[in-house]
Amino acid sequence: MNRIVYFFTILFITVNVNAQDKDEVLAEAWLMYNSEKASWNGTDMVTQYYPEKLKTSGGYFSYTNDDRHTCVFFNRDSVPSITISISFDDTFIPETTKVDTTYRKMTSLENDLYEIRQKAIIESVNDTVTFKRYKNTNYNYIPLIVGKKKKVYILTGTGVRGVVVFGNDYLITFDKKNRIKKKKPLHKNIIPIEYSDNPDENITIHNHQEETGDLITATDICTLMLYCPYTNWSQHYVVSKKNISIWDCEKSELFVVTMKAWKRMNEHDLDKEREENK
Repeated sequence: MNRIVYFFTILFITVNVNAQDKDEVLAEAWLMYNSEKASWNGTDMVTQYYPEKLKTSGGYFSYTNDDRHTCVFFNRDSVPSITISISFDDTFIPETTKVDTTYRKMTSLENDLYEIRQKAIIESVNDTVTFKRYKNTNYNYIPLIVGKKKKVYILTGTGVRGVVVFGNDYLITFDKKNRIKKKKPLHKNIIPIEYSDNPDENITIHNHQEETGDLITATDICTLMLYCPYTNWSQHYVVSKKNISIWDCEKSELFVVTMKAWKRMNEHDLDKEREENK
């Protein structure tokens, strides 16, 4: 009990130090998660209930607007039109899902999302120095527009069962005319982590190199929120030079502890163990 109290005392102190950065990472992660979750559920629904839409589909993307998370499919015309849109609330349950099969032009927002996504795809294909490809993996493109900020995150996924991929992720930012401003890798390596039904393998971990930063990335959290329900993971740790980020998979909560505080906590445990063994 004393260890728990000590741990949360340290945790309270260190979380406040990182509160602003942590909140920004979480906000970005939720934007990505809602977009990608809408894409997952939207493609499942179209495949199952509207397979004829896939025959003329040129692709799809998702976005959040007015508290709804919408996945839209577009055709292959030179100026693409929307062929079906499927929107979800925060629960993503079927009962609150809305489907619109009206053939229509893209809105201004949709047109910008489409354009920056297409440019990100082309850039990731042409620039083989920045963007790395690995066997049995594929890129997932997540366009986001919030206020005047336009960006596309690129996550690496895999079709291999029992594996969650972290890393090999990228961020491309755009100006107001949808021209590429900057592109950068977020992790400079790929981190595949296997999962199983073994109840003893419920805590996972990966390390951040210094250039990745001292906090868990928004892409890490997005990946965890998407895949944790399919694993038996309870926690995931991201270890950097200055901090340890702990993601609670069951509560979807983030705790950040400084490395200094973490070492103090462990030293406290060792001292207590020595006292008990005297």
